[in-house]
Amino acid sequence: MPCAQAVVPFARRARNAVGRGVDRAAGGKRGAVATVSDVLAEKGRDVLWIDAGAPVFEAVKRMVEANVGSLLVRERGRVVGIVTERDYLRRVALERRDEERTRVREVMTAALVVVTAETPIDECMALMTDRRIRHLPVVEEDEVVGLVSIGDVVKYTSQQQSFEIRYLTEYISGR
Repeated sequence: MPCAQAVVPFARRARNAVGRGVDRAAGGKRGAVATVSDVLAEKGRDVLWIDAGAPVFEAVKRMVEANVGSLLVRERGRVVGIVTERDYLRRVALERRDEERTRVREVMTAALVVVTAETPIDECMALMTDRRIRHLPVVEEDEVVGLVSIGDVVKYTSQQQSFEIRYLTEYISGR
């Protein structure tokens, strides 16, 4: 199954909230395979945002307060990128930029890699590993409907494996 992904420079291709005509493959079919939708059902679909013109300090403050590693970035109602802890470290801290004067748009990652709710979890893990990213916006019909992190995916997978081990153990022992 092809991974439901797109590398989208939203600043150039955005139309509605996320951008129409995003080039992405169809995700896996629903069934026994765990999907992003299953992860979102567990963690929720809340998405944290920040304006592209906000100071980087405000982005860091929001991430710390919410205990998250990224915020989606909007400008004039459109998604234009994502700002992450890694962006801050590489483009602000190491360059000794002033986080009060530097704007989020100057340090964010504009080329987003996205998935759909039907993308299988194993494909998300492979995508995150291959692209060396930790956060994937989830889109449905050109709208952001959630965001999953590598931590969310690992937690969900671990819970599912624990359940399967317990079930198999009970089955084998005849309980």
